[in-house]
Amino acid sequence: MNSQLKIDSRVTLSDGNSMPLLGLGVWDAKSGKETYDAVIHALETGYRHIDTAEMYGNEKDVGSAVIDSGLAREEIFITTKLWDSGLGYDHALNAFDASLRKLNLEYVDLYLIHWPEKGSRQEIWSALERIKKEGRCRSIGVSNFAPKHLKEILINADVSPAVNQIEMSPFLQQQEISSFCRKENIHLTGYCPLARGNRFNNPILCRVAEETNKTAAQVMIRWALQSGHTVIPKSVRPQRIEENADVFDFKLSEDQMNMLDGLEEGLRFCPDPLGLP
Repeated sequence: MNSQLKIDSRVTLSDGNSMPLLGLGVWDAKSGKETYDAVIHALETGYRHIDTAEMYGNEKDVGSAVIDSGLAREEIFITTKLWDSGLGYDHALNAFDASLRKLNLEYVDLYLIHWPEKGSRQEIWSALERIKKEGRCRSIGVSNFAPKHLKEILINADVSPAVNQIEMSPFLQQQEISSFCRKENIHLTGYCPLARGNRFNNPILCRVAEETNKTAAQVMIRWALQSGHTVIPKSVRPQRIEENADVFDFKLSEDQMNMLDGLEEGLRFCPDPLGLP
């Protein structure tokens, strides 16, 4: 990954659209002022990617902040996600319409199937392809999909998923999913990139943080960026939002990356996609 990464650096997806490598996640951010203020502060700090979801219940606040930020719409990349994807084609279309109304935006940059729920994944994917074709969503993808789920979609897809969003940190690297996605040119976004703070005292992580004069959180975010992934750390605290973005004035060495790569231990906070039917 280029050492000249910046806060607004983007990656070109398989469909030709570009996506900022750093984003703000708003999972578990309370609807209303908490989410609104977090998004406003992130955009003021220089973030250009906000990740929300139908299930989070705060799409309206994200949209209001984007509009009130004064930034041009095309500068900001908005991701949201379909919940209850087992309910079928028409439900997916209606759910997207509802998300777009809450966001109060003309289009979404990336729309994801949140979980590989039972039911016709191909049918749901067809609904997303229709939304993309209509221009109401620029890119489409999935979240928490294992290779078996992706293969089911790819068999008959007219458009391949551009993104797979999965839980990822130095302590959970999901190599089987990562390898498959690299082969299929599906870009990875990592959520829970800080392992919810549970390994900030890890000796190797602390050593790298000391060597780089950065925090453990900043090292973990930089690891994800240098691994070629998009990363969406969640915070509603202004100081943390700023800290999480202050990762573009240093670069991890090859030795440091290797040390962090060696931290894999399967530390997981969400269900394992490989175990989902």
